[in-house]
Amino acid sequence: MPDPPAKFLDPRLLPERLKNMTLPDLEELSREIRAEIIRVVVRNGGHLASSLGAVDLIVALHHVFDAPEDRLVFDVGHQAYAHKILTGRLSSFKNIRLQGGVSGFPRRDESVYDPFGAGHSSTSISAALGMAAARDLTGSERRVAAVIGDGAITGGMALEAMNHAGGLNKNLLVVFNDNRMSISPNVGAISQYLSLKLTTPEHLQLREKVKGTLKKLMPKRGERLIRRFQGAEEALKSFLVSPSAFLAAWGFKYLGPIDGHDLGKLVEALRHVKSLQRPVFLHVLTTKGKGYAPAEDDPLGFHGVGKTGAPAPSPRLPDELPQSPAPEGGLGPPSGAGSFPRSAQRAPAPESFTEVFGAALTSLARENPKIIAVTAAMSQGTGLTEFFSKHPERSFDVGIAEQHAVTFAAGLASEGFRPVVAIYSTFLQRAFDQLAHDVDLQRLPVLFAVDRAGLVGEDGPTHHGLLDLSYTRLLPNFTIMAPSDAWELRKMLALGLSLPGPASLRYPRGAANRPPERFLERNEGKTRKPPSLGRGEVVLEGDDLFILALGSMLWPAVEAALELEDEGFRVGVANLRFVQPLDGELVLEKARESGGILTVEENSLTGGLKSAVTEALLENGVKNCKMGWLGAGPKPVEQATQAQQRALLGLDSAGIKKKALELLKSRL
Repeated sequence: MPDPPAKFLDPRLLPERLKNMTLPDLEELSREIRAEIIRVVVRNGGHLASSLGAVDLIVALHHVFDAPEDRLVFDVGHQAYAHKILTGRLSSFKNIRLQGGVSGFPRRDESVYDPFGAGHSSTSISAALGMAAARDLTGSERRVAAVIGDGAITGGMALEAMNHAGGLNKNLLVVFNDNRMSISPNVGAISQYLSLKLTTPEHLQLREKVKGTLKKLMPKRGERLIRRFQGAEEALKSFLVSPSAFLAAWGFKYLGPIDGHDLGKLVEALRHVKSLQRPVFLHVLTTKGKGYAPAEDDPLGFHGVGKTGAPAPSPRLPDELPQSPAPEGGLGPPSGAGSFPRSAQRAPAPESFTEVFGAALTSLARENPKIIAVTAAMSQGTGLTEFFSKHPERSFDVGIAEQHAVTFAAGLASEGFRPVVAIYSTFLQRAFDQLAHDVDLQRLPVLFAVDRAGLVGEDGPTHHGLLDLSYTRLLPNFTIMAPSDAWELRKMLALGLSLPGPASLRYPRGAANRPPERFLERNEGKTRKPPSLGRGEVVLEGDDLFILALGSMLWPAVEAALELEDEGFRVGVANLRFVQPLDGELVLEKARESGGILTVEENSLTGGLKSAVTEALLENGVKNCKMGWLGAGPKPVEQATQAQQRALLGLDSAGIKKKALELLKSRL
């Protein structure tokens, strides 16, 4: 049956309208918000389970606190959909994560109710503490609250902020949204702390003796009594392992745990917190996916959903992954040449770059026991599910601690291992100091599999990977590789694992690119040269203009060149493959032959391929070469589909053709 008409939801809904609502009204409002979130997210895609679990908590926060004067800071922000609906964005919520719609994350430039932008985890307590310090300096009486989940609180930045907040003794509320289900299982000492107190050998022996005695004396009632015994054990654990004592060491007053779906208890607890003038840690227990049975049953799968309402695509489970053969040459530089596939043998469903990486690394690891996989709470998202299953002793998920992940890998490399750090481009930004100081300076052979490099679609500005070429080019010992398709990724992965120093292998989100059909027909069966360090390859010859393409931009550039050929232009295309070391010989040769160069990259134009090519031309005195470029500029690329974002920047075949024509006509 369809949901009944909404009683409280309308475009004018703002937090002040919640102040005089009764408890039954608030409960009805929560139900209506959940229905709206499900309706929109099933259509648009987005973060479903986490947002549903936080609805009651957010309703209670806005009922008790006075936003925007009081500051509500959401960690990561993917759970804040109810917050958007309650703060005057109901009308635009229907277009969340779509081009021209609202962002899927808090944005300062979107609403006064978003005091701090978020997209990366573990930042909320640091930001909120800064706001609390500013409040005290100005003499304001506003309240500041940070809402953080059980996955994000394991991040080192969050723990550092907790330590600082307790030391400053600021009036700050940390709301711990404990749904016991982050994207990947929580790891580390904090998550283990609550299970340690009753796992000593003596206690385990006593527990087994009690169970055995109960079963022997009362076979029929024994199991029931054992369950009661286990319940008492958990109660004893809570008594022995006092969160209050644990947090008191950090200077926080502990309250909870509170049922995060009991609005009466939430409101009562939050009103009590408002009377306290000190750091407070409010522990709230929620159910991820609350109110939507499929998401409650599978909170991990429904953390994010696609536009069909089904769980968002992720790397396939271990028993479904293709068993790819190890690339030729083992761990040495790949020597086996490939050939372009027959045009008639098109794969029905191309693998994603992430899937190709995961399968290839797992295959290589079977041959070399020195290969180690490291990730920061994203083993599934980076394609390492199979690796973790097949090589558990060489698999390390360090939690949301990118800085630690990089230096941890450096330590492994210093002892002769070959660590591969699989990480999203946007999250690798958090560890630049570790990249420079701990890896590059010491020339340690750590390979970074930089996933989601480029435009990522609906997650928008906080998640684009448009900077990694620029900042890794600053590191003198780094090799920077960008595969154009699945074949090249496999080859570059093997090459990267043979290098004596650090390297990055960057590839975009989504399906691995494939050459245009027309190109395949023309080159059917031709030998394809494998990557060689610092060398590019000419894919199409041409002397009117030469396109220097990198990674994911190769095949759109080829398609554009083929269309220009139909219009009478001879446009060449080179697959540069490497930004560092750059194939300067190829760049100079084609610049002098054609007199016109167009660089195409899915990265910022500042510091990336455009900068590298320009520097090479200037350093070698090439003056009579017309140059153009395509890439990301200084303006943030807002949420939209990847295709829409590439079209906006001219990074599709149509945009490349248009830019090439401009250059060609300017030279006539």
